[in-house]
Amino acid sequence: MADLSQEEWVAQLENDNNAVILDVRTQAEVNEGIIPNALHIDIYQGQGFIDEIEKLDKTKTYYVYCRSGNRSGQACAIMNQLGIEKAYNLLGGMLEWEGEID
Repeated sequence: MADLSQEEWVAQLENDNNAVILDVRTQAEVNEGIIPNALHIDIYQGQGFIDEIEKLDKTKTYYVYCRSGNRSGQACAIMNQLGIEKAYNLLGGMLEWEGEID
């Protein structure tokens, strides 16, 4: 897992043709806006979160975010434990996001 600043996260994402954006916030948070094309898996689902992560393609690179960067950091650590080697946490999360949202 690596923590990336907003600038690093966006730059790396733009140049990665193997990227998946992963939103680990609650559904209520997602209803307020989501980064376009992001996959949503709520980390608060507990075992359900782990079950969904285990279904993901381990060859992909995951760019993970939440509201502040805390839950997404936890999610990246879980993903690493489950065999996903490339998981990048967005420092500051949506609180500092300056890009487009749906």
